[in-house]
Amino acid sequence: MYSSSSQFDGNAAFSGGGFMPSQATQGTDPSLVFSKNRDAQSLLPLTVKQIYDAFQSSDDKANLIVDGVDVNNVTLIGRVCNKAGRVTDVTFVLDDGTGKIECNKCDEFLFVCRFQEAADSNEADSILDGMYARLHGHLKNFQGKRTLNVFYFRPVTDFNEVASHFIDCIHVHLYNSRIRSSVPNQQHVMNSTPITPTMGYQAKVVPPTNQFSDDQHVNGQKSAENMVLDFLHLPANRSRNEGVRRDLIAQHLEISLDKLMLAIKNLIDEGAVYETIADHYKSIING
Repeated sequence: MYSSSSQFDGNAAFSGGGFMPSQATQGTDPSLVFSKNRDAQSLLPLTVKQIYDAFQSSDDKANLIVDGVDVNNVTLIGRVCNKAGRVTDVTFVLDDGTGKIECNKCDEFLFVCRFQEAADSNEADSILDGMYARLHGHLKNFQGKRTLNVFYFRPVTDFNEVASHFIDCIHVHLYNSRIRSSVPNQQHVMNSTPITPTMGYQAKVVPPTNQFSDDQHVNGQKSAENMVLDFLHLPANRSRNEGVRRDLIAQHLEISLDKLMLAIKNLIDEGAVYETIADHYKSIING
Protein backbone atom coordinates (compact mmCIF):
# COMPACT_ATOMS: atom_id res chain seq x y z
CA MET A 1 0.00 0.00 0.00
CA TYR A 2 2.90 2.31 0.81
CA SER A 3 6.46 1.85 -0.34
CA SER A 4 9.08 1.92 2.38
CA SER A 5 10.64 5.00 0.81
CA SER A 6 7.46 7.03 0.38
CA GLN A 7 6.43 9.75 2.78
CA PHE A 8 2.83 9.47 3.91
CA ASP A 9 1.20 12.89 3.85
CA GLY A 10 -1.16 12.70 6.80
CA ASN A 11 -1.88 16.44 6.67
CA ALA A 12 -3.25 16.13 3.13
CA ALA A 13 -5.23 13.01 4.00
CA PHE A 14 -6.92 14.46 7.04
CA SER A 15 -6.98 18.24 6.59
CA GLY A 16 -10.40 19.81 6.24
CA GLY A 17 -12.27 16.57 6.82
CA GLY A 18 -13.28 17.20 10.39
CA PHE A 19 -11.62 14.02 11.61
CA MET A 20 -8.66 15.58 13.37
CA PRO A 21 -9.49 17.19 16.72
CA SER A 22 -8.89 20.92 16.79
CA GLN A 23 -8.39 23.45 19.54
CA ALA A 24 -12.04 24.43 19.06
CA THR A 25 -13.31 20.92 19.75
CA GLN A 26 -11.06 20.65 22.82
CA GLY A 27 -11.79 24.00 24.44
CA THR A 28 -10.88 24.27 28.09
CA ASP A 29 -14.38 24.82 29.44
CA PRO A 30 -13.87 25.25 33.22
CA SER A 31 -17.26 23.65 33.87
CA LEU A 32 -16.21 20.42 32.20
CA VAL A 33 -14.90 17.72 34.51
CA PHE A 34 -12.76 15.23 32.65
CA SER A 35 -12.50 11.56 33.37
CA LYS A 36 -9.59 10.44 35.51
CA ASN A 37 -8.45 6.86 35.31
CA ARG A 38 -4.69 6.62 35.68
CA ASP A 39 -4.98 3.12 37.10
CA ALA A 40 -6.50 1.93 33.84
CA GLN A 41 -3.26 2.83 32.02
CA SER A 42 -5.25 3.48 28.85
CA LEU A 43 -3.69 2.78 25.45
CA LEU A 44 -5.05 5.27 22.91
CA PRO A 45 -4.33 5.23 19.16
CA LEU A 46 -3.35 8.78 18.26
CA THR A 47 -1.61 10.84 15.61
CA VAL A 48 1.22 13.21 16.41
CA LYS A 49 -1.04 16.15 15.52
CA GLN A 50 -3.57 15.03 18.13
CA ILE A 51 -0.80 14.95 20.73
CA TYR A 52 0.28 18.50 19.95
CA ASP A 53 -3.33 19.71 19.79
CA ALA A 54 -4.09 18.19 23.20
CA PHE A 55 -4.38 20.61 26.09
CA GLN A 56 -3.16 20.34 29.65
CA SER A 57 -5.39 19.26 32.49
CA SER A 58 -6.18 22.18 34.78
CA ASP A 59 -5.25 20.27 37.95
CA ASP A 60 -2.29 18.33 36.56
CA LYS A 61 0.03 20.35 34.34
CA ALA A 62 1.91 17.21 33.29
CA ASN A 63 -1.27 15.50 32.10
CA LEU A 64 -2.79 15.91 28.63
CA ILE A 65 -6.42 15.66 27.53
CA VAL A 66 -7.62 14.42 24.13
CA ASP A 67 -11.38 14.36 23.49
CA GLY A 68 -12.08 14.51 27.23
CA VAL A 69 -9.85 11.52 28.01
CA ASP A 70 -6.63 11.52 30.03
CA VAL A 71 -3.73 10.58 27.78
CA ASN A 72 -1.14 8.38 29.44
CA ASN A 73 -0.14 5.50 27.16
CA VAL A 74 -0.47 5.87 23.40
CA THR A 75 0.14 3.83 20.27
CA LEU A 76 1.57 5.50 17.16
CA ILE A 77 2.72 4.47 13.69
CA GLY A 78 5.18 6.41 11.57
CA ARG A 79 8.62 6.61 10.01
CA VAL A 80 11.74 6.57 12.14
CA CYS A 81 14.31 9.30 11.54
CA ASN A 82 17.24 11.00 13.27
CA LYS A 83 18.14 7.91 15.30
CA ALA A 84 20.90 8.42 17.87
CA GLY A 85 22.11 5.49 19.96
CA ARG A 86 23.61 5.99 23.40
CA VAL A 87 24.94 3.74 26.15
CA THR A 88 21.64 2.98 27.87
CA ASP A 89 19.02 4.13 25.39
CA VAL A 90 18.26 5.20 21.85
CA THR A 91 16.52 8.38 20.75
CA PHE A 92 14.77 9.02 17.47
CA VAL A 93 12.02 11.08 15.86
CA LEU A 94 8.76 9.52 14.68
CA ASP A 95 7.11 11.17 11.66
CA ASP A 96 3.56 10.00 10.93
CA GLY A 97 2.78 12.61 8.28
CA THR A 98 0.76 14.79 10.67
CA GLY A 99 3.77 15.86 12.70
CA LYS A 100 6.97 14.71 14.38
CA ILE A 101 7.62 13.71 17.98
CA GLU A 102 10.83 12.88 19.83
CA CYS A 103 10.96 9.33 21.19
CA ASN A 104 13.21 7.64 23.72
CA LYS A 105 13.61 3.86 23.94
CA CYS A 106 15.33 3.28 27.25
CA ASP A 107 16.78 -0.10 28.22
CA GLU A 108 16.99 0.07 31.99
CA PHE A 109 18.66 -3.30 32.08
CA LEU A 110 21.18 -2.85 29.27
CA PHE A 111 24.08 -3.15 31.70
CA VAL A 112 22.76 -6.53 32.86
CA CYS A 113 22.12 -7.61 29.29
CA ARG A 114 25.74 -6.96 28.29
CA PHE A 115 26.61 -10.13 30.17
CA GLN A 116 24.14 -12.13 28.10
CA GLU A 117 24.23 -13.10 24.45
CA ALA A 118 25.01 -10.33 21.97
CA ALA A 119 21.60 -10.77 20.32
CA ASP A 120 19.93 -9.75 23.56
CA SER A 121 22.34 -7.01 24.58
CA ASN A 122 21.26 -4.11 22.39
CA GLU A 123 17.69 -3.81 21.23
CA ALA A 124 18.56 -0.50 19.58
CA ASP A 125 20.07 -2.36 16.61
CA SER A 126 16.54 -3.17 15.40
CA ILE A 127 15.61 0.52 15.16
CA LEU A 128 16.66 1.92 11.77
CA ASP A 129 16.19 5.27 10.07
CA GLY A 130 13.55 5.19 7.34
CA MET A 131 11.64 2.19 8.66
CA TYR A 132 7.96 2.29 9.57
CA ALA A 133 7.27 1.20 13.14
CA ARG A 134 4.46 0.64 15.60
CA LEU A 135 5.18 2.20 18.99
CA HIS A 136 3.55 1.91 22.39
CA GLY A 137 4.77 4.44 24.90
CA HIS A 138 4.19 6.74 27.85
CA LEU A 139 3.47 10.30 26.77
CA LYS A 140 5.48 12.91 28.67
CA ASN A 141 4.78 16.63 28.92
CA PHE A 142 7.58 18.58 30.59
CA GLN A 143 7.89 22.36 30.41
CA GLY A 144 5.68 22.43 27.34
CA LYS A 145 7.72 19.82 25.44
CA ARG A 146 5.92 16.60 24.52
CA THR A 147 7.93 13.42 24.09
CA LEU A 148 7.30 9.68 24.08
CA ASN A 149 9.00 7.13 26.33
CA VAL A 150 8.73 3.95 24.26
CA PHE A 151 8.22 0.60 25.97
CA TYR A 152 7.26 -1.41 22.85
CA PHE A 153 8.72 -1.14 19.36
CA ARG A 154 7.80 -3.27 16.34
CA PRO A 155 8.70 -2.75 12.66
CA VAL A 156 5.69 -2.51 10.34
CA THR A 157 5.88 -5.17 7.63
CA ASP A 158 2.32 -4.94 6.30
CA PHE A 159 1.78 -1.33 5.26
CA ASN A 160 -2.00 -1.74 5.37
CA GLU A 161 -1.40 -1.37 9.11
CA VAL A 162 -0.53 2.30 8.52
CA ALA A 163 -3.95 3.02 7.03
CA SER A 164 -5.61 0.84 9.67
CA HIS A 165 -3.99 2.88 12.44
CA PHE A 166 -5.34 6.16 11.04
CA ILE A 167 -8.79 4.58 10.81
CA ASP A 168 -8.47 3.59 14.49
CA CYS A 169 -7.54 7.18 15.35
CA ILE A 170 -10.64 8.47 13.54
CA HIS A 171 -12.86 5.88 15.22
CA VAL A 172 -11.63 6.67 18.73
CA HIS A 173 -11.83 10.43 18.15
CA LEU A 174 -15.42 10.23 16.90
CA TYR A 175 -16.45 7.77 19.61
CA ASN A 176 -15.07 9.83 22.50
CA SER A 177 -16.35 13.08 20.99
CA ARG A 178 -19.86 11.66 20.66
CA ILE A 179 -19.81 10.41 24.25
CA ARG A 180 -19.02 13.95 25.42
CA SER A 181 -21.78 15.52 23.32
CA SER A 182 -24.49 12.85 23.68
CA VAL A 183 -25.29 13.57 27.36
CA PRO A 184 -26.13 17.18 28.35
CA ASN A 185 -24.68 17.04 31.86
CA GLN A 186 -21.33 16.18 33.38
CA GLN A 187 -22.33 12.70 34.48
CA HIS A 188 -21.39 11.18 31.13
CA VAL A 189 -17.85 12.49 31.52
CA MET A 190 -17.45 10.81 34.88
CA ASN A 191 -18.83 7.59 33.41
CA SER A 192 -16.56 7.57 30.40
CA THR A 193 -13.42 5.51 30.33
CA PRO A 194 -10.71 5.29 27.65
CA ILE A 195 -9.75 2.11 25.87
CA THR A 196 -7.31 -0.14 27.65
CA PRO A 197 -4.92 -2.71 26.19
CA THR A 198 -7.56 -5.38 26.67
CA MET A 199 -10.74 -3.34 26.11
CA GLY A 200 -12.44 -1.82 23.12
CA TYR A 201 -13.67 1.74 22.90
CA GLN A 202 -16.11 1.35 25.76
CA ALA A 203 -17.95 3.53 28.26
CA LYS A 204 -18.99 2.36 31.70
CA VAL A 205 -22.63 2.74 30.74
CA VAL A 206 -21.99 -0.15 28.35
CA PRO A 207 -20.64 -3.42 29.79
CA PRO A 208 -17.00 -3.55 28.64
CA THR A 209 -16.00 -6.37 26.36
CA ASN A 210 -12.64 -7.96 27.03
CA GLN A 211 -10.34 -8.65 24.07
CA PHE A 212 -9.83 -12.16 25.42
CA SER A 213 -13.38 -12.78 26.64
CA ASP A 214 -14.14 -15.33 23.92
CA ASP A 215 -12.04 -17.87 25.78
CA GLN A 216 -12.22 -16.23 29.21
CA HIS A 217 -13.94 -19.25 30.73
CA VAL A 218 -13.02 -22.61 29.31
CA ASN A 219 -14.23 -25.38 31.61
CA GLY A 220 -14.63 -22.73 34.30
CA GLN A 221 -11.07 -21.43 33.83
CA LYS A 222 -9.76 -18.05 32.73
CA SER A 223 -7.96 -17.63 29.44
CA ALA A 224 -4.17 -17.86 29.47
CA GLU A 225 -3.93 -14.12 28.74
CA ASN A 226 -6.03 -13.18 31.76
CA MET A 227 -4.14 -15.63 33.96
CA VAL A 228 -0.84 -14.06 32.92
CA LEU A 229 -2.13 -10.55 33.62
CA ASP A 230 -3.49 -11.56 37.02
CA PHE A 231 -0.12 -13.07 37.94
CA LEU A 232 1.86 -10.04 36.75
CA HIS A 233 -0.45 -7.76 38.75
CA LEU A 234 0.33 -9.47 42.05
CA PRO A 235 2.03 -6.97 44.43
CA ALA A 236 5.20 -9.08 44.64
CA ASN A 237 5.52 -9.11 40.85
CA ARG A 238 4.61 -5.46 40.38
CA SER A 239 7.62 -4.54 42.52
CA ARG A 240 10.07 -6.46 40.31
CA ASN A 241 11.91 -3.88 38.20
CA GLU A 242 13.16 -6.56 35.84
CA GLY A 243 9.75 -8.20 35.43
CA VAL A 244 8.98 -11.89 35.90
CA ARG A 245 10.84 -14.69 34.14
CA ARG A 246 8.72 -16.75 31.76
CA ASP A 247 9.69 -20.07 33.41
CA LEU A 248 8.38 -18.79 36.74
CA ILE A 249 5.12 -17.64 35.14
CA ALA A 250 4.60 -21.00 33.43
CA GLN A 251 5.39 -22.89 36.62
CA HIS A 252 2.99 -20.82 38.70
CA LEU A 253 0.16 -21.03 36.15
CA GLU A 254 0.86 -24.71 35.42
CA ILE A 255 0.79 -24.24 31.65
CA SER A 256 3.29 -25.15 28.95
CA LEU A 257 5.87 -22.66 27.71
CA ASP A 258 4.35 -22.81 24.22
CA LYS A 259 0.91 -21.85 25.53
CA LEU A 260 2.43 -19.17 27.76
CA MET A 261 4.44 -17.57 24.96
CA LEU A 262 1.38 -17.51 22.69
CA ALA A 263 -0.56 -15.69 25.42
CA ILE A 264 2.34 -13.29 26.04
CA LYS A 265 2.61 -12.55 22.31
CA ASN A 266 -1.09 -11.64 22.24
CA LEU A 267 -0.65 -9.39 25.28
CA ILE A 268 2.40 -7.69 23.76
CA ASP A 269 0.53 -7.06 20.51
CA GLU A 270 -2.28 -5.47 22.55
CA GLY A 271 0.19 -3.29 24.46
CA ALA A 272 -0.65 -4.84 27.84
CA VAL A 273 2.74 -6.48 28.48
CA TYR A 274 6.30 -5.78 27.40
CA GLU A 275 9.65 -7.57 27.66
CA THR A 276 12.31 -6.07 29.92
CA ILE A 277 15.44 -8.22 29.80
CA ALA A 278 15.59 -11.55 27.98
CA ASP A 279 12.60 -13.77 28.81
CA HIS A 280 11.35 -11.41 31.55
CA TYR A 281 7.96 -9.73 31.20
CA LYS A 282 6.16 -6.89 32.93
CA SER A 283 2.67 -5.41 32.71
CA ILE A 284 2.43 -1.76 31.72
CA ILE A 285 0.25 -1.24 34.80
CA ASN A 286 3.20 -2.25 36.95
CA GLY A 287 5.33 0.68 35.80
